[in-house]
Amino acid sequence: MHVARCCCTLVIAMAFAGSALAQATNAGDDTTGACNVEKAALETRMELARSKGQMLLRRQLADQLAALQTSCKPLSADQSRAVSIEKLEKEVRALRTELETAEEQLRKLKNDASR
Repeated sequence: MHVARCCCTLVIAMAFAGSALAQATNAGDDTTGACNVEKAALETRMELARSKGQMLLRRQLADQLAALQTSCKPLSADQSRAVSIEKLEKEVRALRTELETAEEQLRKLKNDASR
């Protein structure tokens, strides 16, 4: 059942990416269209990684998406600063989560060793 759900999600994601590609082609603006297609592809891969529990890959794809969004549209200095702050806040949250996981693993190892 899990495999069928992943395949279904993949089919829907591919259809979405195809739709985005068709819209981008019709848009006429190559730069914006290419950005939209690439954005849709990254979002699809992020969703697939999330559904498979591949959170590190999902975070890497999110970083790529943030970089793409930054490069696809010019930002004012305030917007650029806000994007940088938001990105760093995300990274700090992710690192805290990883630290909590590592600390939990360490506690378990110490408990097992003391038995």
